[in-house]
Amino acid sequence: MAAELEPLASWAPGAAAPPFQYSPENVAGADGALDPTEIAFPGCSCLSCAHPACSCLRHGDNYRGLCLGPTEDERGFARPVFECSALCRCGHSCPNRLVQRGLQFRLQVFQTARKGWGLRTLEFIAKGRFVCEYAGEVLGVNEARRRIQAQAPEDSNYIIAVREHLHSGQILETFIDPTYIGNVGRFLNHSCEPNLFMVPVRVDSMVPRLALFAATDISPGEELSYDYSGRFHNMPVTNRVPETSEEGNMPKKPCYCGARTCTSFLPCDSSLFSTPDTCPESSS
Repeated sequence: MAAELEPLASWAPGAAAPPFQYSPENVAGADGALDPTEIAFPGCSCLSCAHPACSCLRHGDNYRGLCLGPTEDERGFARPVFECSALCRCGHSCPNRLVQRGLQFRLQVFQTARKGWGLRTLEFIAKGRFVCEYAGEVLGVNEARRRIQAQAPEDSNYIIAVREHLHSGQILETFIDPTYIGNVGRFLNHSCEPNLFMVPVRVDSMVPRLALFAATDISPGEELSYDYSGRFHNMPVTNRVPETSEEGNMPKKPCYCGARTCTSFLPCDSSLFSTPDTCPESSS
């Protein structure tokens, strides 16, 4: 495993690593459609980055200290998050460099009772702190669809589809698959009342890094989770209604998160299926 994992992430006693190649950051997928290492931004000339002078912070400050700042503007839209890049003059200690620094907390992979692998924290995490990335192979839509359709109903699906809706009406799609190459984020389970939420953060590339931040204070030993559908950051928990066991005649997998407002089934995204028989969800 990569050096990032020592000593910040570890295996619980008796746990054995499943077969996959560890990478702390995104890598280009098998189709080579997108290169997450390509530097796409010119960089700022600041020695001390601050809004509004810094070109990387033209949308507003991203962070308050080590915590994520407000991500919505006055109209209720999520603001894009751009960190300073490799071409910026500022140094590694720049306050606009957070996600790119990697893990800062000690995390542990462990075997859950009903959900397979899980990830928990070994120390206190304050609300707003960056916890980890969901990193893996960056796929084009055709390769993502091919991999999804090749899965058997009992297979775990790690592929996540993130869709960003722009003011222009354009939709940017990002597909990340940590099945074969990924980081510790691949072990995160779904929860209908999660303690993490995902924010696309851009550093060097237009390919976003899928950063997970603490939605609340998290105690040592607590399992880390996020909502696979992304609804946690967009819809209040109180507005949810229980789901049915099928969506468009596709059987859904049961959810074992145990939350008070559990919808009984894992979120399902059928957009990558041409003629779907089943609808796999992201699960670890």
